[in-house]
Amino acid sequence: MIRTRFAPSPTGYLHIGGVRTALYSWAFARHHGGEFLLRIEDTDLARSTEESVGIIMQGMQWAGLDYDNADNVVFQSRRFERYAEVLQELLAAGHAYYCYCSREELEAMREKAQAEGTATYDRRWRPEPGKTLPPLPEGIEPVVRFKMPLEGQTVWQDGVKGEISIPNAALDDLIIARADGTPTYNFCVVVDDCDMGITHVIRGDDHVNNTPKQINILKAMGAPLPVYAHLPMILNEQGRKISKRSGDTVAITEFADLGILPEAMLNYLARLGWAHGDDEFFTLQQFVEWFDLPQVSASASRMDEKKLYWINGEHIKATPSAQLAPMVAARLQQAGIAVTDTPPLTAVLDLVKERAQDLNVLAEECRYFYAKATPTEAELAKHWDDEAAARMQRFAAKLEALDTWTAEAIHALFQPFCEEEGIKMGKLGMPLRLAVCGTGKTPSVDAVLALMGREEVLRRLRDYSHLK
Repeated sequence: MIRTRFAPSPTGYLHIGGVRTALYSWAFARHHGGEFLLRIEDTDLARSTEESVGIIMQGMQWAGLDYDNADNVVFQSRRFERYAEVLQELLAAGHAYYCYCSREELEAMREKAQAEGTATYDRRWRPEPGKTLPPLPEGIEPVVRFKMPLEGQTVWQDGVKGEISIPNAALDDLIIARADGTPTYNFCVVVDDCDMGITHVIRGDDHVNNTPKQINILKAMGAPLPVYAHLPMILNEQGRKISKRSGDTVAITEFADLGILPEAMLNYLARLGWAHGDDEFFTLQQFVEWFDLPQVSASASRMDEKKLYWINGEHIKATPSAQLAPMVAARLQQAGIAVTDTPPLTAVLDLVKERAQDLNVLAEECRYFYAKATPTEAELAKHWDDEAAARMQRFAAKLEALDTWTAEAIHALFQPFCEEEGIKMGKLGMPLRLAVCGTGKTPSVDAVLALMGREEVLRRLRDYSHLK
């Protein structure tokens, strides 16, 4: 069975690059009827926090990326006994050894390697047949190093980048356990992937240099090798690496705050490095059906904010209003506006949702239905003349006399009223919007009035009769 994993470190926010990695891993597993697992790589006890773990879990839940081990998420910090067990096995089999180098010796090696362009560690403590090791120094707690092969190449067929070959001579005998006994990243990852039965490791291409190290450790353990697939990075709109320092939006929670729907975010991220013909707008179900690694591009992708908001707008249009309503109501309530049943928020959303590309704007489009707004001075100066207040009262009388309160009945009043007043529709429609809604930017005014209800419309018209 195909089994993939997403393995974030809980040392901060959940990055959009990480979400795309999780998305591709999730979709690949779902496409092939496999399993998608979550692992929390929290061996950095000083920087890993419960708050960051919560952010990761909340981000995954928001995105809808369900993992099959929800009741048994793997935490590296709880597996130190297992790492110690494998470490002893490697030492006993001669695949690892103790190194007693001091910091000063390591610094001298580093300077020499930089000057010569060779591997950093000179392997002075690596046991070999016929080799005499230095005498054990006093006061030095040893680290454990892995014995990398010295000749040949480490080669793998990358699921995205094709064949990659690394000369073994370029690989250091990496440290797999520190002097205090704590295991290091590359060692923990290998043990975890082996124990979890991971068949495909889909991750960012910043891990390419780690892959030959991990392959060789897996070989020493006698474990099967997963397929590695390295995803190119996501760049900002200027073509640079995304970072908060550059003012980029990078945390998935920030996009949620900006009013981006999770379905739209995943739709957009799916297209950052993968394509299915010319399809831009699609559902998660379609993505799972279409997705496979051969279609993933090996080139970096650029963020395009306009495109993200366009896709978000398309998803808002396609999302049932009943599903949008709780998200919009929460935003209105946060702004101090109580959402009532008159008019129903779902009906309001049916009317206005084609006008918004994010949930925050959508909430603003709904706002005037529940809280009387005040027109801006610029709008009043442009559309509210000396006759507007009296004219609104005359039109209010027409509205009050209607037998039925429908958009069609309201619309039927417009032309006869304008002819009576000797005005064009703009002299009625815009002041009417300002008086009732507090803004000139609304959908068809007859539909707005019909939905708002006769009593509320007449109350607002009378309240605005004093405007000059």
